[in-house]
Amino acid sequence: MGNAKSSELSLGQAQTSVWESGIRLLKEGFVARTWGNISIRVNETLFVITPSGIGYEALTPEMIVPVAIDDLSYEGTIKPSSEKRLHQAIYRDRQEIRAVVHTHQSAASSVSASRKDIVEVTREASEIIGPYVRTTAYALPGTSRLATLATQAIRGSNAALLAHHGAVCIGRDMDEAFEVCKCLESLCQAFVEKAVEKATGKSPYKSGMVHRTYLDQHGQRH
Repeated sequence: MGNAKSSELSLGQAQTSVWESGIRLLKEGFVARTWGNISIRVNETLFVITPSGIGYEALTPEMIVPVAIDDLSYEGTIKPSSEKRLHQAIYRDRQEIRAVVHTHQSAASSVSASRKDIVEVTREASEIIGPYVRTTAYALPGTSRLATLATQAIRGSNAALLAHHGAVCIGRDMDEAFEVCKCLESLCQAFVEKAVEKATGKSPYKSGMVHRTYLDQHGQRH
């Protein structure tokens, strides 16, 4: 799945990397306002993560919160993301992973709403993501159940979909995790277009119509 750096970052380097990645993801349209969250493993005992309730435009590197992997403790008045358990669970389960990104990107969110797995992955995508993309059962945001389901779904892959809740992408560094996000969006876009064409007999040509039609055909309420 490509080469990646494995050396430990300093706390300041990790905070800056998360901050810069938030801006990149915002520009790509993968996160918005206070939605989504990003983290980097600093070492075996610590990760840093975006704070709760603060928009990406207002963030500074110093506002990225250091959190203990063992008990999720942190210092200071800025609270870490409510999805910190999700990041903790992945870092505990996948020792090689150093970056976790939870997004609400458009095509991936559409597929997550249908609760379908993607089992047909192109060779090129499999080199970045892995052989499949699983979708979890629905769980409330920020809960231990969501963390457990996501950790199970992402085993053997670098991406998973969270039912009605977007996607989680991981990597051995932040650059790899970012590439997984972009690859996942392309893969989900193709998945949606194929499903719409199969259901309607017509080739879709407008992204907004694609997602609305797909959800009308396949979406489920929770």
